[in-house]
Amino acid sequence: MTTNTARLAPSDAAGADDGANDSAEARFLTVERSRLVGQVRVSGAKNSVLRLLAASLLTSERIVLHNYPAELLDAIVHVGMLEALGKRCTVENGTLTIEEGSAPPSRLDWNGRSIRNTLLILGALVARTGAGSVPMPGGCDLGDRKTDLHEMVLTKLGAKVWYEGERLFAEAPNGLTGTDIVLPMRSTGATENALIAASLARGTTRLWNPHIRPEILDLARFLERMGAKITVYGQESIEITGAEQLDGIVHRVMPDNMEAMTWLIGSVVTGGDVEIHDFPAEDLEVPLIFLRESGAKVFREGNIAIVRSGRAYPIEISTGPYPGINSDMQPLFAAMGACARGESRIVDLRFVGRYAYLEEFARMGISSEVRGNTAHIHGAGQAAGTIRGAEVRALDLRAGAALSLLGMVADGATRIADAWQIERGYDQFLAKARGLGATMSYGG
Repeated sequence: MTTNTARLAPSDAAGADDGANDSAEARFLTVERSRLVGQVRVSGAKNSVLRLLAASLLTSERIVLHNYPAELLDAIVHVGMLEALGKRCTVENGTLTIEEGSAPPSRLDWNGRSIRNTLLILGALVARTGAGSVPMPGGCDLGDRKTDLHEMVLTKLGAKVWYEGERLFAEAPNGLTGTDIVLPMRSTGATENALIAASLARGTTRLWNPHIRPEILDLARFLERMGAKITVYGQESIEITGAEQLDGIVHRVMPDNMEAMTWLIGSVVTGGDVEIHDFPAEDLEVPLIFLRESGAKVFREGNIAIVRSGRAYPIEISTGPYPGINSDMQPLFAAMGACARGESRIVDLRFVGRYAYLEEFARMGISSEVRGNTAHIHGAGQAAGTIRGAEVRALDLRAGAALSLLGMVADGATRIADAWQIERGYDQFLAKARGLGATMSYGG
């Protein structure tokens, strides 16, 4: 099966803005009280595969990705962008094969929905072709997510970077040159762009204060196997020696730790009994400590996690760099806290004020307030009537997933608008949830 932009219709065809709420994206997910029981396998990670897709632009040779999450909307969008840049992409039995039909132009012309990964496409294009131009990125609206660190990385490597209208440009006609880059704050995206761009730069780049997390290490392994020389010195620095050209490889996409956490918390709050296969326990060591302390009963056999019943207790977390609790995880923790009896507290140290989803929680009868930069969630347990079904909206990907979990414990039906947001980051979400016994369905 050839994957192309035609596959984006109908749920993802409209709108260059992820926050749009027009008719093509106003897709509703109806969720009713459910208990999750059974087995589920974790798909390839969204936060890894998108970076690997961008890095595939660095070579003219074939790239093969196993464990590819073929129904992930952001991956489908990205593959469409690759095809617009001259790649041929085919998906078969969970494997994506990327071949080059023609050398990529320096300009990405794309009228579909934008994703934040366009910034990595820019880095790959300027590294390979000497110039790049991409639409301004979309993605979840999490507050202050500027492009300045990406611009700094490319500028330090010798590129000229500028804006024209709604497009971002970069140019390095003589190629990129390795250098020392100091990130003023740990940034996942800037670390990824430095890895990608420096892999074809002349000489050696030393990136100081990178954000080291599992997806970064997966990208580093990917690029190293393609021919770059990469040494990671923990959270201190990464050393990248570029190659004149990079080779094609076969690679397995790592399992998605966010999906694994979603099914784990879903099992706890619904009093379920779920076996999670391909469970990336080594990537979730710190979150698992807090989840167990908050009532999760997790047993492991190799790469299988068994989450057996349990009861949600109040949680108290702050987000931070890996191996800590990632900012993406906090809406899921908040859903667990909402199902506990007592007050839970969450501090997001990365995206200050990322608590807009609490207004949607309130529609379901969940009381909370934000004082300073701390969200206080007043859980009343799961006694009858404490969490009520309601009309809510998925403000972003993880908020949508959190609302779907709350819908499984609410009295009455919950109807989630803009539920396509969930599909941006979860492969086969509806099918997997139904396979575990969830009562949910899509509607227009």
